[in-house]
Amino acid sequence: MIAIAYALGLSGLALAAVWLAVQIVPPQPVSAAGQTVRVGAAPLDWSLSGPGQLDLFGQTIPTRAHFNGPIRPRLELTRIREDAEVARLLRSGDHERLTLEVGRKLASGWVRYGAWETAVAAGLVLLPLAAWTGLRRMPPGRAVLVLAGGLALVAAVNAVGFYLLASGTPRALRDVRSLQDLVGDSPPDPVRRAEGPPLGDVRAVALGDSTAAGSGNRPLPGPSDLDRACDRSADSYPQALARANDWKVLNLACSGATVRDGVLGVQILGKQVAPPQIAQAQRAAEASVVLVSVGANDVRWSDLVQLCAISPSCDDRASTAYFQDRLARFALDYRRLLRVLAALPQHPAVVVNEYYDPFGADVSCLEDEGLTRQKAEVLRSRLAALNAVLRQGAETAGFTSVKQNFEGHRLCSAQPYVQGPADRAPLHPTAAGALAIALADQEALPTDAN
Repeated sequence: MIAIAYALGLSGLALAAVWLAVQIVPPQPVSAAGQTVRVGAAPLDWSLSGPGQLDLFGQTIPTRAHFNGPIRPRLELTRIREDAEVARLLRSGDHERLTLEVGRKLASGWVRYGAWETAVAAGLVLLPLAAWTGLRRMPPGRAVLVLAGGLALVAAVNAVGFYLLASGTPRALRDVRSLQDLVGDSPPDPVRRAEGPPLGDVRAVALGDSTAAGSGNRPLPGPSDLDRACDRSADSYPQALARANDWKVLNLACSGATVRDGVLGVQILGKQVAPPQIAQAQRAAEASVVLVSVGANDVRWSDLVQLCAISPSCDDRASTAYFQDRLARFALDYRRLLRVLAALPQHPAVVVNEYYDPFGADVSCLEDEGLTRQKAEVLRSRLAALNAVLRQGAETAGFTSVKQNFEGHRLCSAQPYVQGPADRAPLHPTAAGALAIALADQEALPTDAN
């Protein structure tokens, strides 16, 4: 009975050591294809197979590929840049070598992680066993047997978890050619520069949605049909920056634009078709600043607000799951946009604007619309999650993210910077709000860009 108790105790200790080692061993960094990825293990799942995880700007996305065993890979994207080696391979056309390198690096990172996890798990077993044998004043021979038994058990658990059940993981990682292979989202074709003469006098380009377009404010003088369809305003924050710096700014932002449909792809606006904003932006080959406002339409922010207003509560499981799914999709699209911006030949200063919080402590002016303080808190938390994705993505790409603060000027205040329910574009910035965004961007710009 004593022997059985020892065996069960050692087995439990070995399992606990492996579980703890998976939690504390840091992921191993690898660099390939202009990206730096940390390769580690996802939280243990005791099923025999399942997806791994991709951590993209704080969003956990399950991989399309399934891996055997309870220990599965977790990949964390930490840098998006095109390094010199990647640029050389792209210029030479040696794409096959480039894509093969990605899988090899991920597989080697996984093997290194497995070695570290095994070593740490062994240490986590030996420390308590050594203390226990010391307290029991065991004879040296017996103490060695106990320690050896603990090592043997933790080695066996790791052998089953890493080297038997997960034996196919390195091979599966070697087959990866890009992060899209893992999450099953095919990259779009490269966006070519739009036809037309170069716009050499443009200093800054604005990309994105209705926040940057300035929806609901004073229209542009002599607007084109596309300006009207996109609801571009003379009081948008890009125009405010243009006036403050005596710049020529190309504002390509359009109401309703998402990363896929508007920024990287065409956008259908009734009878109007807006070409990809990034294609138009490439005509401004000497622009030193690119301003970006994206994400709200990608996560269907307007729909979420309306659903919240008409529902008894807006933190139910269905709407929360819907938001998380949209946010994960946006993280993937946002990564593609960041890579396109990082590859612009003039290497402009890229400013990614986070979204302002429109809701203050007083929401009395919104009660007739069905929005209470509790509902506003839920919407505020979702906006914070979107802003976290925007911020982490910008930092990963080496860009600047700008937090917008409308404190004291939110909805229901005496001088709101946000359009109210009766205005043309509810929840969008007023002219004063657009000016506040412009001032925050101005302060964040590097000195050589001003």
